[in-house]
Amino acid sequence: MVRNPERRTALVDAAIEVLAHEGARGLTFRAVDARAGVPVGTSSNYFASRDDLFMQTGARITDRMTPDPVRVEEAMRPTPSRELVTELMQWLVQRMADDRTGYLAMLELRLEATRRPALCDHLDRTVRADLDANARFHREAGLPGDADAFLVLYLAMTGLLLHHFTLPGMLTGGGADRDLDRLVETIVTRIIPTE
Repeated sequence: MVRNPERRTALVDAAIEVLAHEGARGLTFRAVDARAGVPVGTSSNYFASRDDLFMQTGARITDRMTPDPVRVEEAMRPTPSRELVTELMQWLVQRMADDRTGYLAMLELRLEATRRPALCDHLDRTVRADLDANARFHREAGLPGDADAFLVLYLAMTGLLLHHFTLPGMLTGGGADRDLDRLVETIVTRIIPTE
């Protein structure tokens, strides 16, 4: 396999674009090469198989979704409170919206994982590790809410993001125009107790 980290990253980012716009069935070496603007056959020199491409794409999406530690430190300066949890969840929604393509690609990967046991195992471990790390962060930061409240918050936010990115009219249509920040605030208020 060729070792050029910058080229590999560019190819994986191109794979994320393909996943988000064409779905998992469209994720081929040829499609990645075309999206990256490189000669046909380039990506097959960087990835051992299509499964390898799926795995590395998942890892890159996780990297892209991980917040900058400096920004996290800044965000955590206020005293832990339900209001701070609301601000953190609103920031989460904004980060995901800023990388909409990455979020949609992750949804595609999750669907593809239902048909690829190795990818399912990989994503299970990755997402579980991320969930555990976030739960540990929540607890160690002294944010309000026990482990169950954190899990319910995680699941509610996951559902909100899923609807926002796949069926946005469901949240804003029918005369019930709901602003995302307000929805996030409602979720947090209903789940996280006051001090």
